[in-house]
Amino acid sequence: MKTCRIYSRNAFAAFTNNMSWMKSILTLILAPLMALSFAVPGAWSQAMPLEEVPFVTTPDNVTLEMLSIAGVNASDFVMDLGSGDGRIVILAARRFGARGLGVEIVPELVALSNASAKSAGVADRAEFREQDLFRTDFSPASVITMYLLPEVNMQLRPAMLALKPGTRIVSHDWDMGDWKPDRTSVVAVPDKKIGLEKSSKVHLWVVPANVRGTWCGSGLLRGTQIKLEQQFQEFRGTVMRGERVRQLDGTIVGDSLQPSPRSAAQLGLTVQGNLLRITSAEGNLALLQGASFTRTSAATCAP
Repeated sequence: MKTCRIYSRNAFAAFTNNMSWMKSILTLILAPLMALSFAVPGAWSQAMPLEEVPFVTTPDNVTLEMLSIAGVNASDFVMDLGSGDGRIVILAARRFGARGLGVEIVPELVALSNASAKSAGVADRAEFREQDLFRTDFSPASVITMYLLPEVNMQLRPAMLALKPGTRIVSHDWDMGDWKPDRTSVVAVPDKKIGLEKSSKVHLWVVPANVRGTWCGSGLLRGTQIKLEQQFQEFRGTVMRGERVRQLDGTIVGDSLQPSPRSAAQLGLTVQGNLLRITSAEGNLALLQGASFTRTSAATCAP
């Protein structure tokens, strides 16, 4: 079974210090129906063993949708956080030809998963390790899947945002606060035991490049600057060339900046570290197509 659990002992300790057992159960049951906070006052008189934290099985059709919405293929490395019996990583390897790693803290489940991978004939592409996800290096992953509680998602969010642009992150049911998904699908789950809705949500995020700052042109474009602000995968800013200023806004998909229809400056941009390249341009800005800009720590670009 792929489960919804708290998979870090550190996260579990924080969870137990802020919740009572009964309130955590009620929250888990009502969460699909109400936007309840998990920061419920109260504390336990004594810690409950980690293995007693309630969990919910991920149905097979939801597992398939999690891999499909991410567009998993043979070139991907899928990392499943809290991998349970290993079904997501095994399916990624068996059906999509991907390689993968499942991270799980319950040793029996790790042993079961590795045995299942061997039985499925994918042990060379699907591996499972007993380790704390908060001490796991996520950087090898091109796709990360998870079914964790919202509080844990939020603790992981900074690490997710720091991953290579274009990394795909998929979560079953739970979101990441004000970092809105790039896409959400709904899957029918007739036998779902939590809440009244017999369906599950599958959320997809594509890690955006960090584009915030001032970018300066060089050579014939010396003095031309692009200034950008960013809120997750959304950006806005200005393009300044001489006395002409144009507003720019749009969406970041991996390392690609795509202007919105309302953007005054219709520029397509690609970022590679501290280099910003104009890949498409319309109108008078067409002269800038192919030009590169370098990020600067200064407030403005030198004339």
